[in-house]
Amino acid sequence: QVQLAESGGGLVQAGGSLRLSCAASGRTFSSYTMGWFRQAPGKEREFVAAINWGGGSTYYVDSVKGRFTISRDNAKDTVYLQMNSLKPEDTAVYYCAADQFITAATMSDSMTYDYWGQGTQVTVAS
Repeated sequence: QVQLAESGGGLVQAGGSLRLSCAASGRTFSSYTMGWFRQAPGKEREFVAAINWGGGSTYYVDSVKGRFTISRDNAKDTVYLQMNSLKPEDTAVYYCAADQFITAATMSDSMTYDYWGQGTQVTVAS
């Protein structure tokens, strides 16, 4: 069992930055692939970014490439999402997710993640 807790959300002006954190507890964090997803009101949950267990491979949805950076610190059992040049369309609840058995082909599929945090709200004002 893995417990995940997101933090760092808030209200920011367009063009601004936020850094989300997701602290994990429970089983060995370093063996899990970690993902960030987001869900805007009235929309489906959307893949944002993912990072493999060692941090050597990262994946992003096209709409955030060049603006968002996912990273992890296995010594602190924490994964981060640095979000720069934020746009109003980035407004959503952001969730982190974890699973041990993710492949590059399934990394963007929310159904393949077993563990989820409660989410943190990000609001970008225009």
